[in-house]
Amino acid sequence: MPGFFTVNGMQRVRRFAFAVAAVALPLLLPPPALAEGPEGIADVAEKVIDSVVNISSSQAIDAKMGPMPQLPPGSPLEDLFNDFFKNHGGQGGPNREGSKRVSSLGSGFIIDPSGIVVTNNHVIADADEVHVILNDGTKLKAEILGRDEKIDLAVLKVKSDKPLKAVTFGDSDKLRLGEWVIAIGNPFMLGGTVTAGIVSARHRDINSGPYDNYIQTDAAINRGNSGGPLFNMNGEVVGVNTAIFSPSGGSIGIGFAVPSKTAVAIVDQLRRYGEIRRGWLGVKIVAVTDEIGEALNIKPPRGTLIAGLDEKGPAKAAGIEVGDVVLKFDGKDIKDDRDLSRQVADTPVDKEVDVVVFHKGQEVTKKVKVARLADGEKNPAPAKSAAPAAKRPGSKNALGLELSDINADLRRRYRIKDSVKGVVITNVDANSPAADKELKAGDTIVEISQFPVSSAADVDKRIAQLKQEGRKSALLLVVDADTDQTRFVALDLP
Repeated sequence: MPGFFTVNGMQRVRRFAFAVAAVALPLLLPPPALAEGPEGIADVAEKVIDSVVNISSSQAIDAKMGPMPQLPPGSPLEDLFNDFFKNHGGQGGPNREGSKRVSSLGSGFIIDPSGIVVTNNHVIADADEVHVILNDGTKLKAEILGRDEKIDLAVLKVKSDKPLKAVTFGDSDKLRLGEWVIAIGNPFMLGGTVTAGIVSARHRDINSGPYDNYIQTDAAINRGNSGGPLFNMNGEVVGVNTAIFSPSGGSIGIGFAVPSKTAVAIVDQLRRYGEIRRGWLGVKIVAVTDEIGEALNIKPPRGTLIAGLDEKGPAKAAGIEVGDVVLKFDGKDIKDDRDLSRQVADTPVDKEVDVVVFHKGQEVTKKVKVARLADGEKNPAPAKSAAPAAKRPGSKNALGLELSDINADLRRRYRIKDSVKGVVITNVDANSPAADKELKAGDTIVEISQFPVSSAADVDKRIAQLKQEGRKSALLLVVDADTDQTRFVALDLP
């Protein structure tokens, strides 16, 4: 995402010049007010500093060198170029190949005296050599126990001849807005750097992955802080510093950390299995917008709408249907679609949970046994070309649609699968809200506000019923003619 940067630093050093200008001020001016932080920052830093480490990772990459530049005979640069290419493995030929090592630096922290270290995945991604550097300068070779690309965490193991000092995780759910936090890490290769700030926000989604749930802080976090700990004032790790928002790449007071509640579960799985075993329901979900909430009479709008089901998924087996709205999962309220994704992913595989859904105007509880998410379980169906649109016999209803019952001719014309049941749209009034929502000939209406329809008469009857109930909109479940994918369309009722 433009403006967002992970904050591991490349192994480069720049020299900066600092200048101090003396300015004479009138003696009568009062001294400027000093910003005061909470007492105890120094005590916390002193307590935990030896548990924070620098992470050095490197990898060898192939590097092709082009032909050696041709210099005029006797050029004063000739010896320089010869030495350079000879030292880099070149023989003066046109297609010399070699390799070079690329290094990067980040941060981490020790969570077990036996040598367990937590950092970000992007700090050590693709590395063939990783070292952990302790606060006293001791350099230890590290083994990668496991990595999680989606949450961007990794767990390392080192062996040390002397006892290692570890820190503990705190409860990130107890963090309050405005609470003071401390970040310690290795920004710009300046190891052991302590910065302080407050919790600016919680549950931040920065579109970096499917389970975004970041703590936002204004404690200074820069390149090289990646993987470093975010402490509360009790010296407990409440977050893992992961990303910053910055037009320049430097800190502007907007940093993001993985909450400790998320990190604890990930670290535990990586230590036990060397991989992540996430929960899976087998559903496609969409947010419950104001329009959808109005159409389904869910006030205030909440939960997440089931837009599709995997035929082999646990949700299908439990009797959850397309069009149901998930309100609670395992006893916890579902605020939005991302909330459900995170909670399902964090649920242990094979655990049976209660799922409360809004189904046809009532709250119903379903028992669901959570399965394991595996790569490739969600594959989008290939798109296909739409058949030429043509008007079919039918009358235009209040929504500006001409509808027909499905028959063999319409199935062939619009390539409607035999498994699809509903009413076919044969024409759309160009000036209607339906046209604005991109409904078109060949789309099939399967349900209206959670009730199935199988004829044009069913559609008219359902619309009249909704108007009688005082509803202002109707929610259509539609199978798209172009993609065979289901989607929800909310239309205002006339």
